[in-house]
Amino acid sequence: MTDPLRDWHRLAGTSVLLDGFHALKHAVRFGAEVPVAVAVDRRTALALADELAPDVRDALDALLTEVEPDVYASLVPRPHPTAVAALAVRPSREAGLRALAHTPRSAPVVVLDQPRNLGNAGAVIRLAAGFGVTGVVTTGTLDPWHPTVVRGGAGLHFATTVERLSVAELPDGPLFALDPEGEDIRGLKLPDDAVLAFGSERSGLSAALRERTAHLVALPMRPQVSSYNLATSVAMTLYHWSLTGGAPAS
Repeated sequence: MTDPLRDWHRLAGTSVLLDGFHALKHAVRFGAEVPVAVAVDRRTALALADELAPDVRDALDALLTEVEPDVYASLVPRPHPTAVAALAVRPSREAGLRALAHTPRSAPVVVLDQPRNLGNAGAVIRLAAGFGVTGVVTTGTLDPWHPTVVRGGAGLHFATTVERLSVAELPDGPLFALDPEGEDIRGLKLPDDAVLAFGSERSGLSAALRERTAHLVALPMRPQVSSYNLATSVAMTLYHWSLTGGAPAS
């Protein structure tokens, strides 16, 4: 019989933290390998599964170990309201590269070019999963598997491909980059194999990505308003794609 706390401490440095019931629910639903999961109140967690995720209830029943509140608090950076946490195996970079390189693609790849805000990155991954995109790529120093990003993404990293790449490593496909000087998106059809790039919250598109871009695209915006939030821009663009090029995967 395994010791969940010993397993946790052994795996914590190399695993993805699933912070809260919903992150665990989504990770299990989309096939993540979860070697250890804990809850302060196992019965309450399983009642949530009965209500919100009956499809993974049995899997969670097999995974969850009840621990004392102080033990749970020692395992996570800050307690989640559901008092549930787990560790998952991060998909390999090789598997991510294969998934991103697969052609023909039936949905775009979203690129966050040198993003700065961890919460924004998590919100984008959650959006991308909802729209069924092929994957989300970050360039620059932000790790898209940082615990704060995974928390913001509600465990939906496992519903799409998430990788950090250089601009030179970006997958093939027509690259559309969002920029205030671009062509109004309302007049464009975004193809299913598009690579949709969004600049950082502070400085916009990097020179390297701008040089590679085939199409600059602008979102409609009232004059004198500086910009939209990054996740809002991604949501608007993916919604436009779903209307003109494709549709969320079933």
